[in-house]
Amino acid sequence: MNKPIDITGVVLTTNRLTLRPWRESDLNDFYEYASVDGVGQMAGWNPHKNVEESKTILSHFIAGKRVFALEFEDKVIGSLGIEKYREENYPELDALQGREIGYVLSKAYWGQGLMPEAVKAVIAWLFEDEKLDFILVGHFDHNKQSKRVIEKCGFRYVKDATFETRFGTVENTSEYILYASERENPNRIE
Repeated sequence: MNKPIDITGVVLTTNRLTLRPWRESDLNDFYEYASVDGVGQMAGWNPHKNVEESKTILSHFIAGKRVFALEFEDKVIGSLGIEKYREENYPELDALQGREIGYVLSKAYWGQGLMPEAVKAVIAWLFEDEKLDFILVGHFDHNKQSKRVIEKCGFRYVKDATFETRFGTVENTSEYILYASERENPNRIE
């Protein structure tokens, strides 16, 4: 089942990133990366057409209290959301508490290992502080970068599925799970 999550006051730090709740002052950084072609489509949404669209979505992030802003060198470069998973697709998980994560990174920062760093920090927080039993994640079949993040973070493939995007297409996806009991040693040096 989906465990309630509230990131109010939560700040996670890694070697290079600060993960924190969104602020209204993040609007320009958000629009800067969310308006770039090729970024949102990897997660099922179109590039933002204007700052007002970004402002509306930013308001949802702030009110929802479940999406981290990824800050790198005093600039927000992405987001990592802790979403509700579709419980009807996973009846075998009914007795356990979990969530699904989703993430987006500015195209200017792809290929630098920042997203695996962010995901690992959120995994640690969800398992150690929030006491989740499992975390789900998925990627569109064409999104090889996201697949690499998922592999680097220790998730195990579960099944193929389909996902209807916000721009009306149906994408083939691969879905993965990480159980708290199967988590790799968080202190392992890579």
